Amino acid sequence: MISNLSKVIACLGMPVSMLATSTPAEAATSNSTPVAYIYIANTPHPSRTTYSPHQIVAYAADDQGKLTPLPGSPFKHDLGPMAVNGLYLIGVKGNQQIINTYKIASDGHLDYVAETHYAEHNDHSCGAAGQVFFDHTGRSLYVQEYDIDCANSGTASYAVDIETGTLSWLGDTVTGAEYNDVNPASFIADNIYAFAAGPGGCYYYESDAFERNNDGLLTELTGGGATNYPEPAPSFRRYVPYLVAADTTNHVAITETPANPPDCLNRPVQLATYTADAYGNLTTASTYENMPETAIFNPYDLKMAPSGRLVAIAGQEGLEIFHFNGASPITAFTGLLTRDPINQMFWDNDNHLYAISQAANKLHVFTVTNTSYREAAGSPYSVTSPDNIIVQPWPLPWVKK
Repeated sequence: MISNLSKVIACLGMPVSMLATSTPAEAATSNSTPVAYIYIANTPHPSRTTYSPHQIVAYAADDQGKLTPLPGSPFKHDLGPMAVNGLYLIGVKGNQQIINTYKIASDGHLDYVAETHYAEHNDHSCGAAGQVFFDHTGRSLYVQEYDIDCANSGTASYAVDIETGTLSWLGDTVTGAEYNDVNPASFIADNIYAFAAGPGGCYYYESDAFERNNDGLLTELTGGGATNYPEPAPSFRRYVPYLVAADTTNHVAITETPANPPDCLNRPVQLATYTADAYGNLTTASTYENMPETAIFNPYDLKMAPSGRLVAIAGQEGLEIFHFNGASPITAFTGLLTRDPINQMFWDNDNHLYAISQAANKLHVFTVTNTSYREAAGSPYSVTSPDNIIVQPWPLPWVKK
């Protein structure tokens, strides 16, 4: 039973789906301060012909980014995409139309709470979950679904009962556009407006914008929220947005791929910055001349650091970090930190970035501040076919310090 609910809710302020730590037991022996739990959904026995169940490989990270396996890991939970809110981990269950809720125990163990059939409101025949994500309070959950109405993609909204972890369906928002596999919608600081972008390729040219109602239901804003787009170079016709990450105020970073529709060009992805007004309208002063080129041609993920001052881009070519400067142009910082293909990553609140490579069977841990960067001791770690990762801060908000 969760005690002192008001304190729990107060601790669920800004995004909590990122952080690294060691277990309390390990901290006692190593004199290190716990900073987060890391959960990786991996496929221990991949198959090319049949569905292969996942498991959860779980670690605790200390304040230097060193990882120690949690007792009982790997956990036999067949999950795909995951999200955390400081109290619960919610994940898509295998190849079923189900999302499971788990209470995060003080030692990082996952205790099953409930399951929710996310397709029960669209006749059970359609809908396949992509990413799941919370709002800033942790009391609203969103499931990005392919074929949500048997014709289009969209987002299902749920209210989270903080005391029990059970979910109540609020409604579906049909956008018509597909979503990419890793990058969910990202809320700006007001927790009202969230932004996403469409699938890869060069046939969908706009970002998506959503407004969160008082009850938590997401509704789509017409026009994707953008009032203008980055100015392209004379050598091509336009940029195509793909990945979105919001900072701690009202700015968002968006990856921009040079294109002559319907074809993308074999050129590096560039990074644009947009500013959201009080009505969710996005404007940008980014152009081909002031947007930095990345070392990434095939992007898979984009994540903003909790400070809002660093943004990481990952893809087939590796992982690179840039300085994020609000409405001012994004600027270069690290160059490639690894050349392993990186399919997903998350920051913690102690300057660590955790990145998985399905192709290389690795988990990388980097320590990154505004002025320095290095790979943490012990990194990279070997993980067979890691598909999804989520990072949860410790101490958990309901555990007494």
